[in-house]
Amino acid sequence: MLTGLTIAIIGGDARQLEIIRKLTEQHADIYLAGFDQLDDGFTGTVKCKIDEIPFQKIDSIILPVSATTGEGVVSTVFSNEEVVLKQSYLERTPEHCVIYSGISNAYLEGIASEAGRKLVKLFERDDIAIFNSIPTVEGTIMMAIQHTDYTIHGSNVAVLGMGRTGMTIARTFAALGAKVKVGARSSAHLARITEMGLFPFQLEELTEHVNDIDICINTVPSLILNQSVLSRMTPKTLILDLASRPGGTDFKYAEKQGIKALLAPGLPGIVAPKTAGQIIANVLSKLLADLKKEGK
Repeated sequence: MLTGLTIAIIGGDARQLEIIRKLTEQHADIYLAGFDQLDDGFTGTVKCKIDEIPFQKIDSIILPVSATTGEGVVSTVFSNEEVVLKQSYLERTPEHCVIYSGISNAYLEGIASEAGRKLVKLFERDDIAIFNSIPTVEGTIMMAIQHTDYTIHGSNVAVLGMGRTGMTIARTFAALGAKVKVGARSSAHLARITEMGLFPFQLEELTEHVNDIDICINTVPSLILNQSVLSRMTPKTLILDLASRPGGTDFKYAEKQGIKALLAPGLPGIVAPKTAGQIIANVLSKLLADLKKEGK
């Protein structure tokens, strides 16, 4: 139980509703900012503007998966008002206050550091990333079906990156009958790709492996599908870029080449917000319980 903890949940999308539900069930006291248009009534919560939160008694701040913009604006689908997280708010919190977000950026890391508050990036955790790969791959399959006129079965698929998401995607598309090759950098990943019965290749040699693919799925958060790579692709290739914004594709050049390239970060929150929210809520619940045990 989280009785005695006071938590501020600031902004977010439908995933945040599962977090609110889970934490209220455990009797945490919750302030909600950026939820003025939310109809659901959650016992034990107080809706307010961000500058009305009593930060001096907040034990934890929970931000959306996307954290903030570079100017501190917090995204929320439940309000039309601009919600901005300021350093001055963090400085008013108790020293033990912990900030949780999915990912981060220089602005958020900067104000957390200046305020001397711990920042936890949930999507760097293996448990959340692996669980999230399940709705991610379902959403990727959905997009592949929507934007092609052929079956996944028998198609040539390249997966770029062999992280937690890339591994699940490669395994699933292979199970659907696609001919899958996977690009990675480390020898350990290349060995794992071989063990899975898939075709491995070095990402540094990407230009040599894209001329015959139907679907290219990128999970690498850097500009890997650049002009030299895209110029070797045929216009029939569909690119599904799952990396966080701005993705790993030169989208303007892809359009010039007649290649359909779609940026699709955050698929779990789009295709399965309830499941994605429950994944985050379960991990947060444990982390907050540990925070309580430590005496805040």
